[in-house]
This record gives sequence, C-alpha cells and structure tokens, in this order.
Amino acid sequence: MTLTNQTVLETLNEIQAPGSSQSLVEAGTIRDLSIDGSSIRLVLAVQVAEPTDVESLRTRVETALQVMDEVSEVELQIQPMMPMASAAPQPEPEPTTWADKIPGIKRVVAVASGKGGVGKSTVAANLAHALAVKGHSVGLLDADIYGPSQQLMMGATGDPMGDEDGKIYPVEAPGGIKVMSFGYFVDADQPVIWRGPMLQKALEQFFGDVHWGELDYLIVDLPPGTGDVALTLCQNVPLAGTVIVTTPQDVALIDARKGLHMFTKLETRVLGIVENMSGYECPECGHIEHIFGSGGGAKTAEELGLPLLGSIPLDPAIVSDSDTGTPVVLERPDSPSARAFTEIADRVAEATK
Repeated sequence: MTLTNQTVLETLNEIQAPGSSQSLVEAGTIRDLSIDGSSIRLVLAVQVAEPTDVESLRTRVETALQVMDEVSEVELQIQPMMPMASAAPQPEPEPTTWADKIPGIKRVVAVASGKGGVGKSTVAANLAHALAVKGHSVGLLDADIYGPSQQLMMGATGDPMGDEDGKIYPVEAPGGIKVMSFGYFVDADQPVIWRGPMLQKALEQFFGDVHWGELDYLIVDLPPGTGDVALTLCQNVPLAGTVIVTTPQDVALIDARKGLHMFTKLETRVLGIVENMSGYECPECGHIEHIFGSGGGAKTAEELGLPLLGSIPLDPAIVSDSDTGTPVVLERPDSPSARAFTEIADRVAEATK
C-alpha cells in the first residue's frame, strides 16, 4: 500500500492527545505533515502539563508510525505549549469561528445534490468559471472528500505549495480560479475511510489553513446526500446560499427534496434548483429528446417555492471538456450549454448581492 497523508492521519487518529479526550487529529494538533517516499515529517503542537509528557507522546507517535510497513523514517517535531506556573490565570479565549479564518471571502455558495451522478461537480466547475468570466474573483473548494474530482475537471493539476506556517496555497486553474481539493493529498486509487470527526477536521483545514486571499465567491462542491460534510459546513460557515442540482428523473427529484429540507432545518438559504441533463438536441435535425424526462426540475421548484435557476442540456461536449480539464464555459463559451451556465451564474450573483 502506498504511504499517503490519509493513512498517516488514520494512524494518528488512534492516538489520544495529552490531557484531552480527543485524538491528535480531532484536537487539531497537526501543524505540518509531509511525505517523501517512505519518510514522514510531522510537526505537532500540543498542550502539556509537564516536559515528560512530550517524550511520552513522542514515543507513542514514533512507535505507531514506524510499525507501518511503508515507513522507513520518521522526523517528528513536537511544539509543547506549557502554561507558565507563575502567570495569573487567564480567561479562556473565545473560540475562533471558521468565518473568522476567511475574512477575505465575501460569499460562500455551496453546490449540493440529493444523490450522486446528477452532475453536481460539473455544475460547480462551470458555475465558478461563469462567475469568473463576469469579472468576479472566484475560488473552488472540492469538499467531496470521498470522491474529489475538481483538480482534474478544472485543469488545476499542479501541487499545492506550503509556507513556513504550515498553510498552503490553492492551485490556480485556467481562468484564474483558485482550486483546493482533497484529491491533491490522496492516492487516486485508494478509498477514503473516515468517520465524522476526521471529515470535520479536514474541512476546517480547507478553510483555515488555505491562503484563499480576497475572493468575491468561494464555490463549495459538496458530497452528494445529507451527510457529515454538508452538516458541518452549514453549522460553521455563514453561507450566502446553496444551489441544489438534480436531473428530471423522479428518483433524483425525491432526493433533491430531501436536500432542500435539510438545508431548511439548518436555516441555510437555498438559492434555487438547477436541472441538469434536461434534454438532448440532435445535431442533425434539431429534435430534442428528453431521455431522463422533462419538466421535473421546474415542477419541483414550483412545488417547493424555489426559483429554477436554469436547465442544462444533455451535451456530450460537457463531458469531454470536463475530462480534459477545460469546462464547457471556458472551452465553448458560445454553446447552448455554456450560455445556460452563464444564465445560472447571473441568477446566483443577483440572489447573493
């Protein structure tokens, strides 16, 4: 098995942080983690009562990592945070919210779907490009931790660069969009087997440990469904709104309703519904075939009291352009598909002024 950040984090998640009921991962002690072949470089910052606690932790961490078959060397640095004995008691600091960590981002817009396979990531990528074409500064966060794809769809295939403080810079995609994806840190062939606390910590680091800079919009591509990542985002980040993607199929529309009700319960504004794969137009005769049904998105939007932000045709070019890292808005700006995405971006921008 290839040594990855994921496998190291899974091991560290089994080690309890000093003076805490949480693991090292859950307690946020990891300041830097890098892997070079079979060598691991790890920096931890931990609250300790005695200097001996540092050596005890060092032994536990080094032993746990060195028994991994893929590891030949462990370079471990522990930064102890010991309270001064003579200092007067200090009040507990107010917890820093995720919003405080991203002061330069004006609007966070999530793109969600009730089920997989409806083109949510494609909509997120093209929405980001359509907003950028309109002159907005845009970032795209791929929060689909179980199935990250935006690093490929956006053509942002470089490696994120870190700084001396342990923060990283997003990769810039064509069109100037800043992209961050979990796909940069895991082997594409390895599954992510994480529970809720580790997912939450990873998502928090995507906000607080990334140099997003000044952005008009941060588009967040959520995993499908109503799981931990969507719940964590809504509870910790003031969203400007959420876009729900569906297809005209009845089964997709049922799941879209579930997503809407979740966001409503979490007091998160839903900007509207995007109907993807709405119909295929024959390039020879112009006949439109509604392969997945017709009008389902508009009907659902009307029933739920939401606007239909737009309908995206079933266009093979969308698939081929995404596979080559050039979303259709960028590659074919005058196509019907690109125009549909542009109209959706206009409506999202108007709704989030």
